Amino acid sequence: DVYKRQRHDPVVLNVEVVPLTDGGNNVLGVSINFVDVTHYKQLRDELETSKQDLEVAYEELQSTNEELETTNEELQSSNEELETTNEELQSTNEELETMNEELQSTNEELQTVNDELHRSTEELNHSNAFLESILTSLKGGVTVVNRDMVIQVWNEQADDLWGIRTEEAIGQYLLNLDIGLPVEQLRQPIRDCLTGANDNVSEFRLKAVNRRGRNIICRITCTPLVGSSDQVHGVIVVMEEANGPENQLDQGCES
Repeated sequence: DVYKRQRHDPVVLNVEVVPLTDGGNNVLGVSINFVDVTHYKQLRDELETSKQDLEVAYEELQSTNEELETTNEELQSSNEELETTNEELQSTNEELETMNEELQSTNEELQTVNDELHRSTEELNHSNAFLESILTSLKGGVTVVNRDMVIQVWNEQADDLWGIRTEEAIGQYLLNLDIGLPVEQLRQPIRDCLTGANDNVSEFRLKAVNRRGRNIICRITCTPLVGSSDQVHGVIVVMEEANGPENQLDQGCES
């Protein structure tokens, strides 16, 4: 092979110095040989550079491998966390299914209660309609008060008699009504009914003025409202215009 180098390229020479002797080992001179090893020096430098590059690449590969191991550990940890999360979600899903079953059961119970309430409401409406028909069929005005003398029922005849509409009367204190009947004189008879002091029924007559401004004699009947446990819950007061002359009043009830 022929190696050509530039004119100004550095040259690497291998110098060999060999002594020249005669047969008696006397040094006669020195032989100096110059061997051009520039090409071999370049090859060795390139080999050294390649070796260094290889070491750097190996270190980078080692670092990359460590990073991959770290990433693998992180992925393993993430996988374990995902498995744990999946188990928790599975448990939550089971709890939600249980809760859904309980809610379904509760909904069925509520539906049953709702059906019962609906039937009870229908029965109550029927009872109220029946009571309303009874109150409407009565000739006299009827009011029902509770134990505090607050009006609970006020029928159409009472409206026609005193000029107070049902929606205006219900919820009012009976003795506060501004009507032509001396309501204050109802206090004691109602109390007697509530306490059972007057054989449970009280009947008397009072002078009154109806809604048309006409003087009348009003016959009052007070009857206790007794529940299934024989407890008095209020008083039924029936008010009707009495037939006969105005002087037919009960003694002690004139106003």
